[in-house]
Amino acid sequence: MLNSDSKTYHRVARTIDDFMRVDYTGVGLIGNLYEALQSRQPGYACMGAAERLHKAAQESTGPILIATGFPEGGGAPETDGPIGAALMARAFFLGLRRETVIVIDEDWEDMMIATCRGAGLAPMPFPEDGVIKPFDFLRPVYIKTVPKDDRGAHAICDALVTVTRPCAAIAIERPGRNAKGLYHGLGGRPLDGLVANLDYLFEKVKAAAIPFIGIGDGGNELGMGVIAEDLPRFSPKAADTGTPGRGGVAAVTAADWLVVSNISNFGATGVVAALSALLENPVVFHEPELETRSTELCVASGGVDGMFMAPEPAHDGIAMQEYAGMVRALRGSVMRALGHSINWQGHQGDWRQLK
Repeated sequence: MLNSDSKTYHRVARTIDDFMRVDYTGVGLIGNLYEALQSRQPGYACMGAAERLHKAAQESTGPILIATGFPEGGGAPETDGPIGAALMARAFFLGLRRETVIVIDEDWEDMMIATCRGAGLAPMPFPEDGVIKPFDFLRPVYIKTVPKDDRGAHAICDALVTVTRPCAAIAIERPGRNAKGLYHGLGGRPLDGLVANLDYLFEKVKAAAIPFIGIGDGGNELGMGVIAEDLPRFSPKAADTGTPGRGGVAAVTAADWLVVSNISNFGATGVVAALSALLENPVVFHEPELETRSTELCVASGGVDGMFMAPEPAHDGIAMQEYAGMVRALRGSVMRALGHSINWQGHQGDWRQLK
């Protein structure tokens, strides 16, 4: 385990967060989001998430639950969110030896299965009794689908909390309801009838004292209530979508710990990077080629990019070739900060590195 009092810990944790707050997409929100987050939740966001997940896995049995899925036109699922969920699930199994249950709307199941396979996981049927039982010789992931109607979704959410009993829960790029109980895209587009109410799930998670981590990139995602009061200062539709009676896009449900990034999938990669560093286990952090494969299978099975609005292998408008470079740069920077480099003598470590 990486010593939290060491200079290496602070160097790595700071490096990861620095990658998270670069405005790769040019949207212009991430700097303000990160500043608002630091005013409400000081500290290293990604490393803080990794530490909480590690602690939860040590203190409690049960899988890690991840909710994701954001609808674009016609209800097609966005690539941002599911890919990050799949790669976090891989990291949790390899690093924490903990299975993951991914919760997503029932019409997006095929996309989620393909995305997980691309991430190097074997999707398994969700057990009829709702209890995840570890077994050997497979790297599994479980997908639990929910219907759009409240009655059906609430029953499944109740069982996930009381029967499946996750040790921790994550919402990544999942619509979060506003103060009026309505869901919107970042630009104010109504999402009525397109998503299940998973705010209900995380209300139950919080009531059960299960650690809740949110990952978002705009302010309208589930968990972003941590900075809901700050959003109207810099996010144009946070307080008012422009449609009378609908309120703004700002999500009100607050995570226990929030990670913000320019792209939510990259926020997931930041959490993976932090967990890999915390455990001092490079295997936990995937290579960019794996993320490329997961992305390609995602779009081949119904996923669409959130800027191109088409089955382009991209993340919020960042084409896969460029995005893979971002992942490669982050992975390389983290590994070098941990001392995984070869110096001029052929020894591991960088003689220039501050001790």
